[in-house]
Amino acid sequence: MRAADAIVLAGGRASRMGGVDKPAIVIGGRSMLDAALTAVAHCGHTVVVGPHRPELDPAIRQAREVPPGSGPVAAIAAGLAALGAEAAPLIVVLAADLPFLTEWTVCELVRRAEQTGAEALFAADDSGRPQYLIGVWRRTALKDAMAQLDSPINQPMKALVPTETVLISVPGIADCDTDEAVLRARAAVATGGNALVDTESHGLPVEPVATDGHRDRSAPDSSTGIRPERDEFTASGRRSAPENRTAAAAAANAPSTAGARVSSAGNGSGKHDHNGAPAAPADPPSADRPPLSLDEARDTLRAELTRLVVYHAELHLVRGATLAEPLRAAGPLPRFDVSAMDGYAVAGDGPWRLRRDIGFAGGQRPVGLLSGEAVRIATGAHVPDGTTAVVRDEFARVAGETLSRRPDTPVRDDIRHRGEDRRPGDLIADAGTPIDAMLISAAASVEVTAAPVRGPVRSRLIMTGDEIRSAGPLQTGQTRDSIGPILPDLLSQHGIRTIDRTHLRDTPTGFDEVLAAAAECDLLVVVGATGGGAADQLRAAVARAGARILVPRLRLRPGGSTLVAALDDGPVLLGLPGNPFAAVAALTALAPAIVDGLTARRPSRPVLGPLHNAAAISGPVPRVVPVRGAPQGGWFGDPNIRTAHLGGLIDRDGLAVVPPDARDGDPVEFLPLRP
Repeated sequence: MRAADAIVLAGGRASRMGGVDKPAIVIGGRSMLDAALTAVAHCGHTVVVGPHRPELDPAIRQAREVPPGSGPVAAIAAGLAALGAEAAPLIVVLAADLPFLTEWTVCELVRRAEQTGAEALFAADDSGRPQYLIGVWRRTALKDAMAQLDSPINQPMKALVPTETVLISVPGIADCDTDEAVLRARAAVATGGNALVDTESHGLPVEPVATDGHRDRSAPDSSTGIRPERDEFTASGRRSAPENRTAAAAAANAPSTAGARVSSAGNGSGKHDHNGAPAAPADPPSADRPPLSLDEARDTLRAELTRLVVYHAELHLVRGATLAEPLRAAGPLPRFDVSAMDGYAVAGDGPWRLRRDIGFAGGQRPVGLLSGEAVRIATGAHVPDGTTAVVRDEFARVAGETLSRRPDTPVRDDIRHRGEDRRPGDLIADAGTPIDAMLISAAASVEVTAAPVRGPVRSRLIMTGDEIRSAGPLQTGQTRDSIGPILPDLLSQHGIRTIDRTHLRDTPTGFDEVLAAAAECDLLVVVGATGGGAADQLRAAVARAGARILVPRLRLRPGGSTLVAALDDGPVLLGLPGNPFAAVAALTALAPAIVDGLTARRPSRPVLGPLHNAAAISGPVPRVVPVRGAPQGGWFGDPNIRTAHLGGLIDRDGLAVVPPDARDGDPVEFLPLRP
């Protein structure tokens, strides 16, 4: 039996490097993915988790975490699934951004894992911190840890780590997740600070750690009182020598040049692109730009948002995603000739001699019929060879062993013939079609269960304001969060999945921290702080982040302070007003266009109808109001709305967008609030 299999993580968003394909970056004459694959060359089976790479050896299995970019734990889960039930006893887990890790190092880690019998063994960097993406796991321990999670999506690696682990000191294993780190690595290769070659083997100290996963290496051994020696070895397999450390340190301190993001006063933005050219000037402040109409905002979002990555996924796992390619039938529908009714399969003209056997759906197919024979058959059963028609029960008359057709009944064959609904290659749905229950069912009926998709969109919710409290007793000046708990439900109706929901205090730098850490989602929804009040800090933080403003404001009541921006190398930011009804109105009006833009989804057809009391509602700007269905068709709207809560939406069918100066009976756009 092989000792170890390997899972190489080669996906992720590389948000700190402008979204480049990080594993494909070349250092020392080969890509970082090639370096990782070389490091695990001794393993039995290797799975690369990430975007499909047709250039890889067919012997290397490929998988993709669902949804893409949902974190290393989800990627490891996908890798485990690809290895299957016959995986080796040990699993090497390795990130594909470690240019100086070699096969010798990984072999030594595997050897130490076998010797210690630990559930998991990890490399430790120069500072002694464990590197959870350079590790060797017991397969059983890894599977057990996965089984204890509600979901692997967006989980931190620490959620998997056992309480008892082993750390091995491996200096020189810093990953390359910034442009500057890549330059330092290339400089280290050039100066000899690290080499992409294997050298002689050295033994490594094994350091069992405490139940918190971190051993105090400076403490004496509890049984001997002797401090353990820290025999270090480098990622390339050599013991650290002072001159090697000096060269590496010099390379780390070398000035960044071509290919890096460097500061410059040339254009006032301090940003350059990856070719060293000055970045485009930042958008003017959102406060200086006129508000957009709802149609203008939707068109902008659909045209200018960056599309999500395409990946192959099981359709039933990605409801809310969008087809990235046309979906075509893999098999005929029906797969074979079947009875369309309960009745009798007959051959030739009647009357017929009735046989004793019966054909059931999913059962054994009756033997072929001779002319003049009939057999009892159920709906969906495969008709026997020689069948010329099915006589349904209500048209049949049975006398002993003789079957005849009742007089004055129509002559029909009542057979669904192979491929009459769909033939292989027939179009089931175009690219841009949303994946919902109907599409999943239609695809399964023609033997299609997976397809290339974009999405579903993953969102994080940020509730703002010191005065908001979601749980516990209210203090003076506080109010209950009445919208945060329901936003995930509202987002899910548009195919948007919520990763988490947090509350942000009103601080000068809070939004800067939120925007800087927003890379692991596709949509960042911020409720509140979009206006111009003393505590409204969002717009200033967006400007400092250099985000591209797509929708500065909306010409709409309520919801005028809505903000949409594309963060640099990150998600889309949707800033909603803090007023509950305004937030719901703006979200319901814009969420479909955001999903359309991110996933290339085909826009849905607008629902239009008459608003019978439009004159009492319309004003100088478009309004969004709750409506209820009218018996004669169309809707009646609520002229007066209390916007500080959602009580006005109880017993309402949805919202209507009422254009300025509308008259009674004019058509309005209807926005459903429920699926």
